[in-house]
Amino acid sequence: MTESTCRIIDAIRSVSPGRVSCYRDIARVAGLPNGARQVARVLHSLTEKYDLPWHRIVRADGTIALDSCRGGDLQAEMLRSEGVAVSENGSVDMSRYGRLSNDGTTGVSIVPEGGIVTQRQYRRLR
Repeated sequence: MTESTCRIIDAIRSVSPGRVSCYRDIARVAGLPNGARQVARVLHSLTEKYDLPWHRIVRADGTIALDSCRGGDLQAEMLRSEGVAVSENGSVDMSRYGRLSNDGTTGVSIVPEGGIVTQRQYRRLR
């Protein structure tokens, strides 16, 4: 497994129950500013093997990426069971359930209060 894949897995695992993050911000925390698709690939291929909380990762606008017949309904149900409000159209209020950084984007709980970390800072947090 590559170092970047390990960082993505760590970032996904850091999203606390009752919170969500988006593919883009998981990638940023992992030191991959343009790695949202890589995050999606990791979730698709490694969720079962590493017991990743896949349901806590949504699109940047708060919508569930999966169609209802491909797991979107299950994702909404799992989020609701953790106390996250999911609208009828499968959307989460990122300002309420996502973690905000100083540039207004959502992030994950590994990010210290006030901002997104650099790759070097991320290594020190681990």
